[in-house]
Amino acid sequence: MTSIVDATRVRTYEVRTFGCQMNVHDSERLSGSLEAAGYVRATDGDPDVVVINTCAVRENADNKLYGNLGQLASTKRVHEGMQIAVGGCLAQKDKATILEKAPWVDVVFGTHNMGSLPTLLERARHNDEAQLEILESLDVFPSTLPTKRESTHSAWVSISVGCNNTCTFCIVPSLRGKEKDRRPGDILAEIQAVVDDGVTEVTLLGQNVNSYGVEFGDRQAFGKLLRAAGQIEGLERLRFTSPHPAAFTDDVIDAMAETPAVMPQLHMPLQSGSDRILKSMRRSYRSEKFLGILDRVRARIPHAAISTDIIVGFPGETEEDFLDTLRVVEQARFASAFTFQYSVRAGTPAATMADQVPKSIVQERYNRLTALQDRISLEENQSLIGRKVDVMVTAAEGRKSDQTHRLSGRAQDSRLVHFDVPEGSGVPRPGDVVTLQVTSAAPFYLIADSPDGTLEIRRTRSGDAWDRAEAESCAVPSAEPSSARISLGLPTLRVATTPIYDTADGLR
Repeated sequence: MTSIVDATRVRTYEVRTFGCQMNVHDSERLSGSLEAAGYVRATDGDPDVVVINTCAVRENADNKLYGNLGQLASTKRVHEGMQIAVGGCLAQKDKATILEKAPWVDVVFGTHNMGSLPTLLERARHNDEAQLEILESLDVFPSTLPTKRESTHSAWVSISVGCNNTCTFCIVPSLRGKEKDRRPGDILAEIQAVVDDGVTEVTLLGQNVNSYGVEFGDRQAFGKLLRAAGQIEGLERLRFTSPHPAAFTDDVIDAMAETPAVMPQLHMPLQSGSDRILKSMRRSYRSEKFLGILDRVRARIPHAAISTDIIVGFPGETEEDFLDTLRVVEQARFASAFTFQYSVRAGTPAATMADQVPKSIVQERYNRLTALQDRISLEENQSLIGRKVDVMVTAAEGRKSDQTHRLSGRAQDSRLVHFDVPEGSGVPRPGDVVTLQVTSAAPFYLIADSPDGTLEIRRTRSGDAWDRAEAESCAVPSAEPSSARISLGLPTLRVATTPIYDTADGLR
């Protein structure tokens, strides 16, 4: 256990996040709660507290956690007073198992009590023994917790937590509970607050956003929410992730098409193109309905970029089933797809199904699917060559080159765009918008260089907020009132406007 150390010294922390964007979103709240309790983020690579926010959905989640804990054990032996906390979905699922396997851990907490972390850390120090607190239902809605802001221009705004679906491959409902919706007024107030703080892009977040309203009996609540949010002055880009095809209604399509702030982008998980497999997955739609939704979206929003999630090798999947998936992918013409090789998740119905597909077959099908989608993505991106796009510049996304001075950002349809900064041109700030002409394309990004040596930049409130934040971080007085880096009950997050999965884990 940890030693008692000087209580007057400011303690530092580091949060390590595994898994989906919801976990990243939660980590913002963990950081905010720690800073509200007096901790400061470590900058020297030697934190007093390491918090690991875990995932139980992705493959090898256990190995990733215990590998990190094994490395931290040796660090803790030479760092007096160091504490290790483990939270998130794997902690919720495994509970006391973590302390049995890694007794040097000081705190284990779940998905329903993130706000308890500072108290649990202090209790562990005072009592000199590990603290385990796993609640089976939500303690307080996460959006009421302090939050550490990471972006000046983009923010997640959570509209619900939990999920009422029973997909046989998914363990999320058992870890995050039944869907709980926030009140529309609270959501709109949060959007207004982050916009007032300089944010110009908001992504509404939920496990199943378009079932929003089920808790208070309004099946059209999500479309109404999009329209209301789109009226907030200063909000330029509004996105959402992820909807469920079974609950996707035409009033949502109308709201998307008729609300200028809603971006021409839709991420909607397909999971499989085989109706037989969709039934086995308990996905309450079929491929014809899915494709029909895409047709109606494109009829109202012709330039919409549609992305998806697909699972390859679900138990019982035959070659014929897989060919159905290839057929639907060819018809759907997705701008991009996040493809996953099925792997067993203990605690899910699919884990005990017969006819588990051999790994070699799953890998071969995965390769065929990604090759098809890469071709389609390239063709769709190439069709944009010559088109002008408005790109919101990001701080740390994409490629930068000392030779080309290339920066990156997201177009309105969420495509990643790399662009050069010509010699003598002004340099856009994160959050500023540049108008560019697409000059070339690859499967996963567009290039928009400036052959005439000019760069059309629209300076934005988000860019101004970036300047203020940079001045504060360098201890340079700003000419304008500073924007709060810690907000109470106003959760925001760096947004890459990608699906709610870890896009850097090698599983596309």
